Amino acid sequence: MSLDDICERVADNPARHVTVTGGEPLAQPGVHGLMRRLADAGYAVSLETSGALDVAQVDPRVSRVVDFKTPGSREAHRNRFENVPYLGEADQVKFVICNRDDYEWAKACCAEHDLTRRVGDVLFSPSAGEMDPASLADWILADGLDVRFQIQLHKLLWGDEPGR
Repeated sequence: MSLDDICERVADNPARHVTVTGGEPLAQPGVHGLMRRLADAGYAVSLETSGALDVAQVDPRVSRVVDFKTPGSREAHRNRFENVPYLGEADQVKFVICNRDDYEWAKACCAEHDLTRRVGDVLFSPSAGEMDPASLADWILADGLDVRFQIQLHKLLWGDEPGR
C-alpha cells in the first residue's frame, strides 16, 4: 500500500489522532515519511515502538510511546536505552510487567534514567494472562510510584487478533 493510499484511508475516518503501531513500525521503509505527512495534514500522531530501534529521526511533532522490554519478556536484551535522551514531555515509556522481578527491574530503570521526570507518562501494564492486574496496582500504590497503571486494552478488547 502506498503512502497516498494509507493517508486516504486515514482521511476516511473522523478520528484526528493516528497511532502508528503494529510489529515494529520503525523497521518499515517509509514510516518517517508517513508520520511527517500525517502531522502535516494536522493529525495528532503517536508512534508505538518497541524501543529496540533508533528514535532520533522521528519527527518532533510525533509523540513516542517506547516499550522497554522487561526481563520476563525474554527481549530485554533488545532495549536501546540510547533512545532515552531523545524522549521528552510529549512522550511515554511503557513497561509490560510479567512478575515481581519485572516490577523491581522497571522501578530501577525508571530511577536510573529519571524517566518519571523526563517523559510525560511512565506506564506500567500487567502482562495479559501472566500478571494479576490487582497485584501490580497494589505494588505501585504501596511504593507510591509516580507511574500510570494501564491495562493492555487491545488484549482485553480483541485478544491477539491481528490487524486490530
